[in-house]
Amino acid sequence: MAEKNLPPQAASRVAELREQLNYHNYRYYVLDDPVVADAEFDRLMAELTRLEEDYGLATPDSPTQRVGAQPLDKFETVSHRQPMLSLENAFSEAEVFEFDERLKRFLKTTEEFAYVLEPKMDGCAVELVYENGRLTTGSTRGDGFRGENVTQNLKTIHTIPLSLLTEVAPAPELLEVRGEVYMDLPEFNQYNAERLARGEPAFANPRNAAAGSLRQLDPRITAARPLKIYCYGVGEVGGRNFDTHWEVLQTLKQWGLRVNPLIQRGQGIEAAIAYHRDLEHRRHGLPYEIDGMVIKVDPLTLQERLGAKSRSPRWALAFKFAATQATTRVLAIEVNVGRTGAITPMAVMAPVEVGGVNVSRATLHNEAEVARKDVRVGDTVLVQRAGDVIPEVVKVILEERPAGAEPFRMPENCPVCGTALVRPEGEKVTRCPNPDCIASLTRGIQHFAGKSAMDIDGLGEKIVQQLVDVGLVKDVGDLYHLTEADLIPLERFAEKSAQNIVSAIQASKAVPLWRLINALGIRFVGEATAQLLAQHFEELEKLMEASEEQLLHVEGVGPQVASSIREFFQSERNQALIKKLQDKGVVGLPPEPRAASLLGGKTFVFTGGLANLSRDEAKTMVAARGGKVTSSVSAKTDYVVAGADPGSKLAKARELGVTILDEAAFADLLQRST
Repeated sequence: MAEKNLPPQAASRVAELREQLNYHNYRYYVLDDPVVADAEFDRLMAELTRLEEDYGLATPDSPTQRVGAQPLDKFETVSHRQPMLSLENAFSEAEVFEFDERLKRFLKTTEEFAYVLEPKMDGCAVELVYENGRLTTGSTRGDGFRGENVTQNLKTIHTIPLSLLTEVAPAPELLEVRGEVYMDLPEFNQYNAERLARGEPAFANPRNAAAGSLRQLDPRITAARPLKIYCYGVGEVGGRNFDTHWEVLQTLKQWGLRVNPLIQRGQGIEAAIAYHRDLEHRRHGLPYEIDGMVIKVDPLTLQERLGAKSRSPRWALAFKFAATQATTRVLAIEVNVGRTGAITPMAVMAPVEVGGVNVSRATLHNEAEVARKDVRVGDTVLVQRAGDVIPEVVKVILEERPAGAEPFRMPENCPVCGTALVRPEGEKVTRCPNPDCIASLTRGIQHFAGKSAMDIDGLGEKIVQQLVDVGLVKDVGDLYHLTEADLIPLERFAEKSAQNIVSAIQASKAVPLWRLINALGIRFVGEATAQLLAQHFEELEKLMEASEEQLLHVEGVGPQVASSIREFFQSERNQALIKKLQDKGVVGLPPEPRAASLLGGKTFVFTGGLANLSRDEAKTMVAARGGKVTSSVSAKTDYVVAGADPGSKLAKARELGVTILDEAAFADLLQRST
């Protein structure tokens, strides 16, 4: 019916019904404390549906719009304004204590941290974007930077408010909420029973069911599935500041968003350990699946100082529960040689399924660990997978040990090169000391060429092994001597593939300094530490000359790491290798120019998604040139960088007259500042 025929009381009645139904949805789905009978709720919903249909008043955020829209041809891609990073995992209390100590070393403090302690839901991570209080976009986590637009599917989930409640806390101009979509176990079991009754395959677990439900092109299918959500944090927020993560969670509840009631705040890492023990004891009584807990530093100022590593925030840790386990039989014990010469015993086992994966090999870590567990060939053992790491042997089932099983003894010589093995005093790891050992050389070259090091495309395990076997490569410096003529006669090579490999090797000569540091394979120095070292020293020569005392001034570098770095660069062999690389033109590009930068002392704010850079990469580039990145726009802000779908910060910048850069102008400014 045309709007001109709309009775005045109809619009006001529609607004009143929406307010009532939103409130009752909140009481029922979020608080689990309804104040009206189901029949009364259904009557109100039917009245609203009729009024919206009669007078054309339906809106995207109406409570009636949860049944699902028309099917889509495909999902669009959504960029997250701030990356949805993964979490570092811990599987033991010792690792959790080390996490706490690592944070204290990084911040150079002995004070105990306030932590927020949360159950780790085993579901599907999503992001909800509210603009001026209304849900506008919902997406999956995807690769952390871009996800699939599943807005219509998320709108069918009753525990997700289409509009924020504003009675207690005004809605911000922009709110990015992160949460976990899941299914309760009783509803999951019932839904699986219904699928089987219809002749459809059952879902393997609630997590798969939740993820599959969100990725339906027909939202009506999603609407028919019993999905729920718990919210655990925020991304970008415009128009509202917070001091702590705990304050964030309490405010999310005030806005009508569902937050797990088991979340607690604790002082010190002991509180986190106690929470984990209690949660593991209670987990089987919960109506949903959890696979551990999440520990987060509470003050947001500390979170900002701690920052993020390449793939995970430093200020958070997932402490997983005991891994899935199974029993099998040990057929043999082999030893592998790593890139640092470390000798790792491996149990070769009768294949067994552990956590949905077929397992036939498991690490025994080192000689001392094999002796402690007394693992022998022929033993029946309990094996587990902890996350995605290599399976490990937990213990031997002594009652099933066969007669005559002999204790394991580490070989005296390297199984690859025959060199006598050594076990340095105070260390648990036995090593092959031969720097020319083919096994350690091969793995060292693979590491050097890896994605987080020199990133040489095409140099996989089999090709590296072939280059070493035929004697073309005796160290990583030899890679830069290779020609197409060297490669074409080899197996797996033709003229084009040889050309591609040589081109990729030559293209890797100029890389960011942190990549070169990481590629060198210094013990205890990984990707994150390499970035810290590059930022601090700026030149490889300065790092090579640094004393242990100077190294200890780098945030995140402790005595063990400092000693290892110093030992590495004091080695004449390593010095010769680095000179060989430099003579072939291999250089590590400094993270910032030594001269004054155009960005020195300038303050940046980012809003919206960047097409060619992640938010963390952009921040690193600004910091590397002497600039500073903040989260809110003020009169002191020098530049606001506006990417795709910018938030309220763009309007604030225009209001204050702050210089606004699009991504191309930002890239140009970065280029001019080098």
